[in-house]
Amino acid sequence: MTDEQVTLYIVDDDKAVRESLASLLELEGYDVKSYETASDFLTSLDANTAGILLLDVRLPDINGLEVQARLVEMESKLSIIIITGHGDVPMAVKAIQAGAVNFIEKPFIGDIVIDSVRAAATETLEALASTKELQVIRDRVDQLAPRELDVLRHLVVGQQNKVIAFELGISPRTVEVYRARLMAKMQADSLSHLVRMSLSIGLDPSN
Repeated sequence: MTDEQVTLYIVDDDKAVRESLASLLELEGYDVKSYETASDFLTSLDANTAGILLLDVRLPDINGLEVQARLVEMESKLSIIIITGHGDVPMAVKAIQAGAVNFIEKPFIGDIVIDSVRAAATETLEALASTKELQVIRDRVDQLAPRELDVLRHLVVGQQNKVIAFELGISPRTVEVYRARLMAKMQADSLSHLVRMSLSIGLDPSN
């Protein structure tokens, strides 16, 4: 996957700005969707929408900071770049503090816009890859038999086979069998890899 495959969303009530940004970024190979109002954009959005949002601070219906707050509430996967006029820089700084990845001042310099979008695209793709990887791990854990999951929880806290055997009332040899099955089902290269994967999804050893 390349950064050109990241969808860009532009929310700005200035038609000239929307068209200028869209033309610039489409020439770079991005898929661009534009909205005149925050309401139109939010209506089209769901929590699983990923990509980059170029968001004007001052909008006629809902200001950019409020849009950002709603996206945070939704646990949105969008990376936000704030579009700001010179007088709105303090608001843009607040947006950065709330999680926006950058802000761009009007009037735009094409190279600055492209560089900002590329940086955000890289961050977005890394986040999506991480999310996908975690889901793969969760799916593998879901396929484990109850006793295999018991053994995994004991391995995560660093217990040796003989201790696990005592805790679960089974033989050390049986623990070894379960451990081998775990390694295969979880596609782990080593015990440390198995533990890292389990911890990455927040597996609770106490359950």
